[in-house]
Amino acid sequence: MKTVRLTAAQAAIRYIAAQKNEDGETFIAGMWAIFGHGNVAGIGEALHAARDTLTTYRGHNEQSMAHAAIAYAKQLGRRRAMAVTSSIGPGATNMVTAAALAHVNRLPVLLMPGDVFANRGPDPVLQQVEDFGDGTVSANDCFRPVSRYFDRITRPEQLLTALPRAFRVMTDPADCGPVTLAFCQDVQAEAYDWPESFFDERIWRRRRPRPDENELADAIEAIRAASRPVIVAGGGVHYADACATLKAFAEKHAIPVVETQAGKSALPWDHPLNLGPVGVTGSASANAICEEADLVFGVGTRFQDFTTGSWALFRKKRRILALNVQPHDGTKHDAQALIADADVGLKLLSEGLGSWKAEAPAPALKEDWFRAADAVTEAPAVDENAHPTDMQVIGAVQRAARENTVVMCAAGTMPGELHKLWKAGRPGSYHMEYGYSCMGYEIAGGLGIKMAEPDRDVVVMVGDGSYMMMNSELATAVSMGVKITVVITDNRGFGCINRLQMGTGGAEFNNLLDHTHHVNPSHIDFVAHAASMGADARKAGSIAELETALAEARAAKGPFVVVIDTDPYPTTEAGGYWWDVAVPEVSDRQEVNAARKAYENALKERT
Repeated sequence: MKTVRLTAAQAAIRYIAAQKNEDGETFIAGMWAIFGHGNVAGIGEALHAARDTLTTYRGHNEQSMAHAAIAYAKQLGRRRAMAVTSSIGPGATNMVTAAALAHVNRLPVLLMPGDVFANRGPDPVLQQVEDFGDGTVSANDCFRPVSRYFDRITRPEQLLTALPRAFRVMTDPADCGPVTLAFCQDVQAEAYDWPESFFDERIWRRRRPRPDENELADAIEAIRAASRPVIVAGGGVHYADACATLKAFAEKHAIPVVETQAGKSALPWDHPLNLGPVGVTGSASANAICEEADLVFGVGTRFQDFTTGSWALFRKKRRILALNVQPHDGTKHDAQALIADADVGLKLLSEGLGSWKAEAPAPALKEDWFRAADAVTEAPAVDENAHPTDMQVIGAVQRAARENTVVMCAAGTMPGELHKLWKAGRPGSYHMEYGYSCMGYEIAGGLGIKMAEPDRDVVVMVGDGSYMMMNSELATAVSMGVKITVVITDNRGFGCINRLQMGTGGAEFNNLLDHTHHVNPSHIDFVAHAASMGADARKAGSIAELETALAEARAAKGPFVVVIDTDPYPTTEAGGYWWDVAVPEVSDRQEVNAARKAYENALKERT
């Protein structure tokens, strides 16, 4: 057996660079890195040597680098992914939040934090977390509950099994998620005689499991028995490249489709059978269909509480049929499971159903909803110098959008309003991280989207609160020459949670900046801040000025930032659904007591 002598870090990087997807592309498209003690000498040296075959990118925060990597994978439907490396201490734990985000959203990312010395010679090493009762613990154990696969590399030869397992998880549609290989820093530098065959190019094909014959027969029977079925399209439709198949299935069998946050854009917004977004942030049309459905057919959805209205939306007598590649998601709430690839499963179901059709929904439902949506997104007739609403901002961005535009967001007010109001055209034109709803994902995510699809026009919608949490990758986008358009809506605090606080009877407290403990009022100049990082930035004083700025953004060569002040209180009143947010049983506030009574009544109605 021929061997080659390499350090463990060199071997890891060479192996990663040799792994391809079925399109012949390197599965790991690049490595994001911030070097520190624990990865600079080992992994850093290996990445430098491999810089022509595996590009290394430098960000400004480990969490946001991982967000960029995750957004890259999401935008490409998990066909490719990226890796991220950090030092052993705070650099590593900075990535834990991103790992949780990827875990919840079933997205691949390879995390390679440095770890303490396996030989324990300089114990404790700088930044080492010491567990008084367990000598094997390090800070990287924080990754265990938020990784689909976790391994600590304490000997070089462990990579011979750990790396193939890591790629198996990242490319498996059922188990897909973050992988953490905690890499002891002394081991990174150790040499080993590796089999040359270990570095042979390998193709990782997307597995498309076929359904069990009995489950398929039962699913066909369940659909045939339904008089008012509805399809709930989730993110799995996109990951299986099943949008066209879903469209054909819905049209052939006249079944209405509603979309989750992750599933939005599976069908064009104006398709007659697309009844719109579902659930807490859903449309009146979609929720009305779901309320009356006798069969809820989930395709690639994990039935998150925002989708189901904490299961109040589906409280009437109904069956749930779940087509999902992951059995855990396919069996929630006693669902009748059809475990299969979404594309394969829909095609086989359609064959089995033959010419069977449901009764198509009345067009008025959809028409009424969009009249309500258009009313809140149109530009104000008269500029009265009042702060515009977030809905009016969305309308301005919508009017400026082109066929290749991708709108993206993650947390705060905008996810709910975008889910309700944004008119998504082709698949992939709506990128929302709402599984973890992670503040700070937005700008880094926009960078990752643009890297994944350079020809797309990427518009990042971010509130001032989320921008303040994580904005440093704007400087990375500037330095890399990556053009994204960032719309910052400044409502001077956490407007979304302030409204939730008020809705549960609470006093306005600690959310809007004026309601926090402070000596001086907040006056953050977001335009100056973005400009200081090299972005082309400006303030829009009205919706008309915002539209002018968005037109100018088309000619920008790099990141373009527009800041507009918005009113923190209005929200779209049409649509929506109940969400289970526990209200205190005992309070001195009458508003809380009234909210508690309403909450208890809602709980009774749900059961």
